[in-house]
Amino acid sequence: MSEDSQACLIIIGDEVLSGRTQDLNLAYIGRRCDELGITLAEARIIEDDEDRIVACVNECRALYTYVFTTGGIGPTHDDITSASIAKAFSRKLIRHPDAVEAMDDYYDTGMLTEARLKMAEVPEGASLIDNPVSAAPGFQIENVYVLPGVPMIMQAMFEIISDTLQGGEPMLSESIASNLGESVMAQALAGLQQQYADVAIGSYPYFKKGKLGVNLVMRSRDAARLAELGRRLQSMIVDLGGEVVG
Repeated sequence: MSEDSQACLIIIGDEVLSGRTQDLNLAYIGRRCDELGITLAEARIIEDDEDRIVACVNECRALYTYVFTTGGIGPTHDDITSASIAKAFSRKLIRHPDAVEAMDDYYDTGMLTEARLKMAEVPEGASLIDNPVSAAPGFQIENVYVLPGVPMIMQAMFEIISDTLQGGEPMLSESIASNLGESVMAQALAGLQQQYADVAIGSYPYFKKGKLGVNLVMRSRDAARLAELGRRLQSMIVDLGGEVVG
């Protein structure tokens, strides 16, 4: 695989959609994919609904090199991700003996309840992803990686699988802040984007210390092109009567 490796994140949980829980996993996975040279091309947030999970996983695994899911692998009745993904792959849901053993070692005697044992259930043939924080594993089945929703645990488990993910050169980014408004630089900026089609340019207005401005963010895997465009953007700002801030 190469720099063309693309990934999708499926965030599963009614609590995220309702606003009761703020998702923190997208930012982390997006940053790590950049560092690994994998393009995170899409992220979806879906409800705890078996049919929706099955359809979404099957669609995305056919489109992307990697699919990551977060959420819905806990011990409660609404944690249906594992069973839904087993259905998506037409596999049986089994209680994995290695998962049971890891959880038995983690919990005190008598504390490994039937509800907690639900977290040892994975699709038949899936590979476990170790959980160094709280023992209950995630799992991988083909190109789908099933991770918990709790950020600290998800991050620890993502680092375990990161060495197995193949990408290209890391995505680099640079930013240039200006005291100009977007409308002032829009035409010139569009011209530069055409000339540097291989570099993504984002324009993000800000309001800081009572002053308006725009932060221009460039993203590319080519450090030389990034530096060259950076110089052109600074010249553009000056030519338009503005200043590079900071």
